[in-house]
Amino acid sequence: MSTLNQSSSLNNCTKLPLPPHDQMTSTHNNVVDEIQSQPFDYSKRAQWLRAAVLGANDGLVSTASLMMGIGAVKHDVKAMILTGFAGLIAGACSMAIGEFVSVYSQLDIEMAHIRRNKDLEEEEREKLPNPLQAAAASALAFSIGAMVPLLAAAFIREYRVRLGVVVAAVTMALVGFGWLGAELGKAPTVRSAVRVLIGGWTAMAVTFGLTKLIGSSGL
Repeated sequence: MSTLNQSSSLNNCTKLPLPPHDQMTSTHNNVVDEIQSQPFDYSKRAQWLRAAVLGANDGLVSTASLMMGIGAVKHDVKAMILTGFAGLIAGACSMAIGEFVSVYSQLDIEMAHIRRNKDLEEEEREKLPNPLQAAAASALAFSIGAMVPLLAAAFIREYRVRLGVVVAAVTMALVGFGWLGAELGKAPTVRSAVRVLIGGWTAMAVTFGLTKLIGSSGL
């Protein structure tokens, strides 16, 4: 008898009241609406992508200019490739170190601001920049751009054809990077692409011309 009474008491305890189905549905809809109403920071993502495009453009122009410069005095494909590869490594390291120092300085400033305002939410701490991530992204973007002239010249031994292929590949990449950077920055695409293209051509022409001049002078 006592066992039956205990079982009955347990059953009564476990029968908890459940909210009505309409109330549960309303609560679920409110949670979904709250999540969907939170703003997504598209501008921040666009800034990161635009910085990556600019880094790739730097790698493209600097490496191509180096290769054109050495190509002005050395017809050997090995010398041209080694020069471009050295420019890739040096430029990627320089970009990574510069970005790391810059972002770390920004991090120090924001951490000091958070320490002065201890009531800031945890979300603010999660939005702090990551110096290592920024350095790696900058080096990767530079390397991607630098690989364009390297790959274009790697398998062509004929001197004039090699120079022509490098210029053609770099031209297409300059137009692409200029258009993409303008799209991300909400700027006129044609004008931006032409500006980037002229800038890249100018850098390669100046490097080629001055190196040719100095090399032919016998210095």
